[in-house]
Amino acid sequence: MRVLLHVIVKEFIQLRRDKKMIPALVVGPIMQLLALGYAANMDVKEIPLLLVDQDRTQASRALLDRFEGSGYFRLVGAEDETGRVEPWLARGSAQVALVIGAGYGKAIAAGRTPKVQVIADGSDANSAVVGLGYASRIVTAVGAEIVASRRKAAGIGTAPAAESIEMTPRVWYNPGLTTRWFYVPALLAMTLMLITMILPSVAVVREKEIGTLEQLGVTPVRPWQMILGKLAPFAMIGMVDLVLVTALVVFLFRVPLRGSFLVLALLTVPFLMTMLGLGLYVSALVRTQQQAMMTSAFVFMMPMILLSGLIFPIENMPVAIQYGTVVIPLRYYNNVVRGIFLKGSGIDVLWPEGAILTGIGIFVLAMASLRFRKSLD
Repeated sequence: MRVLLHVIVKEFIQLRRDKKMIPALVVGPIMQLLALGYAANMDVKEIPLLLVDQDRTQASRALLDRFEGSGYFRLVGAEDETGRVEPWLARGSAQVALVIGAGYGKAIAAGRTPKVQVIADGSDANSAVVGLGYASRIVTAVGAEIVASRRKAAGIGTAPAAESIEMTPRVWYNPGLTTRWFYVPALLAMTLMLITMILPSVAVVREKEIGTLEQLGVTPVRPWQMILGKLAPFAMIGMVDLVLVTALVVFLFRVPLRGSFLVLALLTVPFLMTMLGLGLYVSALVRTQQQAMMTSAFVFMMPMILLSGLIFPIENMPVAIQYGTVVIPLRYYNNVVRGIFLKGSGIDVLWPEGAILTGIGIFVLAMASLRFRKSLD
């Protein structure tokens, strides 16, 4: 018991002397708590709504007003034809499309049952299910009001609520609303983060601990050669993991790969570049492998996972947090992975994400290289 007490005291003394571990232990959990508290919200509201109004009557405008006034939907655009819905859902600019066919107002006036169609983006199964439920509730309420007004006009009196509008739901990209299709591609991004951020930082710090890094510093090897030599193996391992995990996602979990794997590999390169840069930056900040793992996992990895839209929709987060997510590279890679797997998106749709990832990757690598050189000096 006495020996155990001495060991515990020794660990506390060592922890007190480690000035960089204490911020990681305190700041890391606080950041996770804040990120989880703001991001962990599965409630769906202000769903981006695309309108296709082919009727253009007072009745169709009244239906749209009900959708907007519900607080569940936010109108982001309008089109004249159903064929133009696809680009909106593929880009993620809209999650639900309300299609009001021609003759909607006439059908109501004639006492017939009008039809509307709701198209949902099923790549996010939770949002699709909730969005269709909201739409069905609104349409049912409007239909009940139409029935009540007809009966009142005919002097029949009120009647129990009944539908007088037929809603035809359609789900694109994930017709079965399979939750696995939404979450499994996220494993690809998290695996690449683990391989290319945590492992390089630990590997470099390990060399610091055993003294080989200082020995390399007195050799003719230049700093850029040292940096590239240390990061290149992990970049190659990341690409190999990309192939393996993609194969598991497609053949084991049966998640369709509707897009091109070559496009996925091409847009993975700037993401790996960013993660490798973060790993290098962490290795220049800390001195022990434990510090490297704690800093990588709690300060960088967990907040990025929680705030990237990988698990919780960004649209549900407070506006200030949404603005903060624009600097998170995983947010853009998440769009790339799900866009290629579920929507079959190509480079023509995903090039903005690729450009942003490239810019972030260059910036992070440059900052990490400068910090790493400074630590060598």
